Amino acid sequence: MVREQYTTTTQGTSLERPENQYVYNIGIYGWRKRCLYLFVLLLLIVLVVNFALTIWILKVMWFSPTGMGHLHVTKEGLRLEGESEFLFPLYAKEIHSREDSSLLLQSTHNVTVNARNSDGEVTGRLNVGPEGAIFEHSVETPLVRAEAFKPLRLESPTRSLSMDAPKGINIKAQAGNIEALSQMDIKLHSSEGVLLLDAETVRLPKLPEGTRGGSDRSQELYEICVCPDGKLYLSAAGRYSTCQEYSHVCQ
Repeated sequence: MVREQYTTTTQGTSLERPENQYVYNIGIYGWRKRCLYLFVLLLLIVLVVNFALTIWILKVMWFSPTGMGHLHVTKEGLRLEGESEFLFPLYAKEIHSREDSSLLLQSTHNVTVNARNSDGEVTGRLNVGPEGAIFEHSVETPLVRAEAFKPLRLESPTRSLSMDAPKGINIKAQAGNIEALSQMDIKLHSSEGVLLLDAETVRLPKLPEGTRGGSDRSQELYEICVCPDGKLYLSAAGRYSTCQEYSHVCQ
């Protein structure tokens, strides 16, 4: 450690300096100086590398003053152009495509869209997978149709399926059949109108057939009879109505 001594004198007095006086050099020398220069050099290298990586990341990620790549920040929100891949859930208030193109959602497994209320509970869900589209609640749409040359099937495996419209429901097959299958009952009900079956041929192949005692003669013509509860059955046609003779079918 270097110790410095200071001596004050007054005017008119003089002090003689000691003959043997040592001179000390103040600073960093030797291996300490080399270590300091090496540390500064390493710090400069790290700074240059960080700056180069920052420029590279900005260039690869397409950062710009308006956004990042195809993602642009506007006054209305975020605007995404082109194809994008989401690895985690996406939460948005509104998603729509450009006016001149359609919106495509594609996944290797399935696409699930959930609607939640303010409490976070799921109020509606759309699941599109290999078995088709699954709706957990009601669906409102102006048109339901299948792809070309593929059948359209509306199915509710565990619940009921209903179609409601204030002005009517039109089911049309231009080049095929319309088939309705049910394990229990199929009911056609009209509150104010009539049930109209307008076709060249109306067939009811599985109506029960009434018989007279032990008569086994075949009949070519039959009469359709209606029970009080609405049940239909066939009776052998005669000159007059024969429904009364086979009324035991209604019991």
